[in-house]
Parts: sequence; structure tokens; C-alpha cells
Amino acid sequence: MRDVPGSGYRRSLVHFAWMCLFSSVPNGGAKVLEKTFEEWMRYRDECLRRMASEPYPAGLFCNRTFDMYACWPDGSPGTTVNVSCPFYLPWFEKVKHGLVSRRCGTDGQWVTVNGSQPWRDYSQCEEEMESAAEEEGARRLMVSFKVLYTVGYSLSLLTLVSALLILTVFRKLRCTRNYIHANLFASFGLRATSVMVKDALLEKRWGMEVVQVADWEALLSHEAALGCRAAQVLMQYCILANHYWFLVEAVYLYKLLIGAVFSEKNYYRLYLYLGWGTPVVFVVPWMAAKYLKENAECWALNENMAYWWIIRIPILLASLINLLIFMRILKVILAKLRANQKGYADYKLRPSVLAARGVPLHSFSLAKATLTLIPLFGIHEVVFIFATDEQTTGILRYVKVFFTLFLNSFQGFLVAVLYCFANKEVKSEMKKKWQLWKLDHPVLCCAQ
Repeated sequence: MRDVPGSGYRRSLVHFAWMCLFSSVPNGGAKVLEKTFEEWMRYRDECLRRMASEPYPAGLFCNRTFDMYACWPDGSPGTTVNVSCPFYLPWFEKVKHGLVSRRCGTDGQWVTVNGSQPWRDYSQCEEEMESAAEEEGARRLMVSFKVLYTVGYSLSLLTLVSALLILTVFRKLRCTRNYIHANLFASFGLRATSVMVKDALLEKRWGMEVVQVADWEALLSHEAALGCRAAQVLMQYCILANHYWFLVEAVYLYKLLIGAVFSEKNYYRLYLYLGWGTPVVFVVPWMAAKYLKENAECWALNENMAYWWIIRIPILLASLINLLIFMRILKVILAKLRANQKGYADYKLRPSVLAARGVPLHSFSLAKATLTLIPLFGIHEVVFIFATDEQTTGILRYVKVFFTLFLNSFQGFLVAVLYCFANKEVKSEMKKKWQLWKLDHPVLCCAQ
């Protein structure tokens, strides 16, 4: 009789799943699992073909079998059968000279545990304890990073929604400057939402119960990845929108301080095209390249760096332009300070001249906030532009991941605070509304 996997089937597959998942933590996650499963299917198919082609021996013997872990030939009764470690293991290069063993009983049946589970010794095919400990430490660190950026995005989303409500509810705050702020807040809010949605989809997908090979095939199919791919596309769009709406902030401030008199209404539509339209120009080609050339998993990994640069070049370009504007605005601010010290010796920087050119008194408060944020937005992008997750290893990778996740997740919170909650104009308007509310509700105020 041939040996058919029964109740040991699920145990072997679950064990295999855990091995793959733990091995994949520092090496690309789902991509390693997908590749491992493809190699496992190739190993299984080769085993089944070999079992079907080889002749059976005469007499009593343990039947050839594939027990979901290794491919076993016919065994002689009372002997131990050894085969090489299966080549689909992610750490195969470390254990390629190792052996996995099963015992063939004197009755011509493979030895089992508890009467049902197949016994095997695969100790030589397991990862080294040191490597396993390092991977467990890396997994815990990544979990900590996830907690960090989840807190950051949640806090940012809460403050951004509050800031958006403030800018839209108070009529006196409705102007081109605050419309630009509102669009920037919206891009950050969408980005935070897309990240959390993507995490939820990934957790749901990889947290599903796997009991048979068909479940693995469904789990790793392209159809199952559509949701997280859509979230990935939205996230890339929002990342680009973040940078280009902040570029709009810098351009608006630059024109306010340095440019000639202009009509804000004529430029606001251009700002909308720059902030929301420019990302589409780059996301669509990136999405097409991923679909046609790297249509695997959630499109999160970058095997061909040329596709990666479709997204990164416009981000780097926006960051560099922001830094150039930063230096130019800083030069104007320093010139104004020198003019103040000299009693406004510089005619162009006198308050009356600035007001005549359409530069409001609050413009320099806006400049302070913008000058605070431009380096924050630009420096880490420029520093880590060539250090991708695939190209960095060891401590450098974790340092890069920490700063990137920390800054990206808490940027929305910082932007909302500097452009809204710490803004004197906003605080003054809120104070007026609060005073009016107390006058309209004297009973409640007195009761307090």
C-alpha cells in the first residue's frame, strides 16, 4: 500500500508555514514566502514524477511517499532512510549537506508518533540557533517599529482632521493660504489612512488559516493581492502628493515674500494641478511597470530599481526644489533682520512697501513654520534616497527604517500644529469664537 498523508498533512504544512514566516522577517517578508512556496511546489512535482517513474521493489518495503516536507524513496524494513534536506528551504545553502531521516519499521510501515503523525528527524535541516535568535530579535524590532508608526499615523490623522475642521468651519480663515494648508492636511490624512488600511489588509491576508495546499495557492495568488496593491498605489500617490503640496507651500511663500503683486485666484488652480495632478503623472507609469513587469505580491519590493526611480525621482526633485527655496527665503529673512537693525535702510523691505506689494504681516509667521518644515521634509529624503531597504543591511538598515518611519508618521502631526494650532491667526479666531459662545450660553458658563 502507498502511504497517503492523513492527519499529519496539516501539521507538516503549518510547520512549514511557520518556518517560512520566521525566516522571511529580515529578508523581504511575503516575497520570501512566495518564492519558498514556488520552490516547494517544484520540489513536490519533481518528487511525484520520480515516484511514478521508478519501479517498485519485490517483497516487504515501506512505500515511497511525499510527506509535505521531504521526498522519500522505498525503504527496507528495519532501516533508517536518509535523504538530503529539501532545496526549497530559504536557508538551504547553510544546510545543503545535511540529511533528514525516517525509520522504516519491520512491518513495512513508516514509524509514526502517537500512531498517526509521521516521525522524522530534520534537525540537520533546521537553521542555526544563532541565526534563528537574530531573526527573532529582528522580528520583535519590526513589531516595535510598526507600533511606533501606527501611533504616529493615528495621532497625525486625529490632529489633521481637527485642523481641517477648524480651517473649513471658521469663515474668516478661508483664504488661499489656508486652502493650501487644508490640501496639505488632506494629503497627509489620506497617506495615514492608506498606510493603516494596507496594514489591515496584510494582517488579514497573512493571518488566514492555512490547512492545505489549495489554501497556499489562494493566499499567494494575484487575485488575493488586489486589495493591498490598491492600498499600495494609493499610498504612493499620497506620498507624492505630500511632497508636491509642500512644494506648493514653499512656492506660495516664495511668491508672497519675493514675487511681484499677483492675483491669488489665478494661481490657486495651478496649485491644485501641481499638488494633486503631478503625482498622477508618475504613479500611473509606475503602476503600469509593476503590473507588466513585477506583478508579484503587494508591489512593495523593488527587484528592478528602474521602476523604483519612477517614484523616487519626483520625490527627490521636489525635496531639492524645496531646499533651494528654503535657502532663498532664508536669505530674504536674514536681509529683513539686517534691515530692521539698520532702521529699515533697505527700502524694499520696509513694512509699508511689503504691504503695498501684497505681503501681509502674517507672512513672516508663515515663513517661520515653512522654514521649520522644509529641512525636515527634505533632508531625510536626500540622505536616504540611495539607501533602499533592499540595499541596506544590519544596523544601517534599522537606523534608516526607524528615522523614515518616525518622520513620515509624525509629519502630519507636526504640520497640523505649526500651520494651524500654533498659528496666531487661528488661535485669535478660536478665542473670539469661544468668547462669543460664552456670551450666548451664560447659564452654562455660570454653572461652571
